[in-house]
Amino acid sequence: MMEKYKRYERLVALLKFFTDNPNKLVNLEQFMDMFNIAKSSASEDIDILEEILEKFDMGKLMTFPGAGGGVKYIPVSSLKSYVPFVKEVCERLKDPSRIIPGGFLYTADLIYSPPIVSKIAEVLVYPFIEKEIDAVVTVETKGIPIALMCARVLNVPLVIVRKDSRVTEGSFVSINYVSGSQRHIRSMSLARRALDKGAKVLLVDDFMKAGGTLKGMTELMEEFDAHVVGAGVMIATEEPREKLIDNYISIFVLKNVEEEKNIVEIEISDWILK
Repeated sequence: MMEKYKRYERLVALLKFFTDNPNKLVNLEQFMDMFNIAKSSASEDIDILEEILEKFDMGKLMTFPGAGGGVKYIPVSSLKSYVPFVKEVCERLKDPSRIIPGGFLYTADLIYSPPIVSKIAEVLVYPFIEKEIDAVVTVETKGIPIALMCARVLNVPLVIVRKDSRVTEGSFVSINYVSGSQRHIRSMSLARRALDKGAKVLLVDDFMKAGGTLKGMTELMEEFDAHVVGAGVMIATEEPREKLIDNYISIFVLKNVEEEKNIVEIEISDWILK
């Protein structure tokens, strides 16, 4: 005889299950079998958990009726709870000690911090959370941790575009593109088996100036007949105002860096504060 679980035990187990499996449609029967309970009890558990998540702004549960339906956990329900975090990161980015030669900012300590990068990813994917994305695509730079966390939130594979081909990945597609900021000809490659034809993808990067890299990634996606749903970057520069891509969002806008005066002007993007 299967063990009977108390409701508080089931709720804890459900919360753990959903946070481990975000954005995944799960049939109610799975919980009925897991806890050996009736459908009515499973539905009540879901309703209670939904209220708790909403109360503490910890995401939301979406219910889909019908034979092929179920319950899906969306980790980000609103941006309001992320505003204090984004403001804190923005203040840290303003620290003049982050300025490195060339007018760039040192951001590795933030990008490689799991608690920070996981929240950055949750903010970045918010506009795309219900777009039925099949994969997150990034290029092999330090933006990989952000892209990986975005893929984690969306519960989809991460696809990494290489700067050169790898014989260990089989046949590949390679294109040349123009760097938006330096106007250099560069190349990028992706293994043919890395992405399904017709996939819906989200492009992710850590930093964007003119958008040359993201433009190149978009052109590479065309070789796979993939549909680019959008692009998300942690930081985009204010200049040049005319980017090589249009369909993108950024968390921060870097307005100016003055090495001599130790000044960093960076702001939070308007769409987050609305």
